[in-house]
Amino acid sequence: MKHFLLACTLIILNIGTPVRASEPVSPQSSANLDSSRDISNKSGFLQDTNRTIPILYIVGDSTVHNPSKTERGWGDVISKYFDASKIHVENHALGGRSSRTFITQGWWDKVLKTAKPGDYVLIQMGHNDGGPLDDTNRARGTIRSLSEDTIDIYNPITKQPETVHTYGWYMRKYISDSRKQGLKPILCTPVPHCPKAVVSTGDVESSDYVRMSTEVAKSEQVPFVNINQITMSHYAGMAVSEIKEKYFTPADNTHSSYEGAELNARSVVEGIRQIKELKLVEYLLPEIK
Repeated sequence: MKHFLLACTLIILNIGTPVRASEPVSPQSSANLDSSRDISNKSGFLQDTNRTIPILYIVGDSTVHNPSKTERGWGDVISKYFDASKIHVENHALGGRSSRTFITQGWWDKVLKTAKPGDYVLIQMGHNDGGPLDDTNRARGTIRSLSEDTIDIYNPITKQPETVHTYGWYMRKYISDSRKQGLKPILCTPVPHCPKAVVSTGDVESSDYVRMSTEVAKSEQVPFVNINQITMSHYAGMAVSEIKEKYFTPADNTHSSYEGAELNARSVVEGIRQIKELKLVEYLLPEIK
């Protein structure tokens, strides 16, 4: 297997005026706990083998599921927007996971094992993909590209050799695996960090992972929710200090407060409603005017 340079040319899409991302998550953040101390690593999966309604599975990181006392993920609160008599919502996102480690640790296989044709899966990955490929803490990074490039490493966590793929490859795998099993995948951009400047309507965070997830959705012709742009539109005109205090936690500029999780969940619902050809829209509760 050939080794390739990590640097690559990315396709830049016209998806709004870019806003620079905030600083990376600190090593002390709950998203960066060593996997042996990460409580989500021990979490279980619900299984309902006798169900008669579809399941909406949610796959992501700590911005999607966060059990902290002061933080929440949007997947933790989104079920109330769906008619429980028509669809069951299961949030299987796990803190600290990247598009790579959610697969390599076996969590994605657990979703596929319990899923049935006609189920849906919302996929949001990217916040943890920018880290090192082979560090001794998490070894969760992916190659920052949409290509088929690979790099062979020795993984110090698993103590095994591993072939690491690009972010685009892993995201395409979620989509292809879903389709093979009869699931209906919906791709989402990563939620935005707390902005550093006042946001205008139409702005999108300047993030490789926002651009790459958008391009994957386009190339794979999969339903797409640009959470990043929708949530940013709700920040428009607000002072940065107000956004920080209301929607984020004091710990960092990545993880959402309870109110931030509610806003991101509403953004996902707003994005789903815009996909008229998606039957999942029919399972949403009526909008409250």
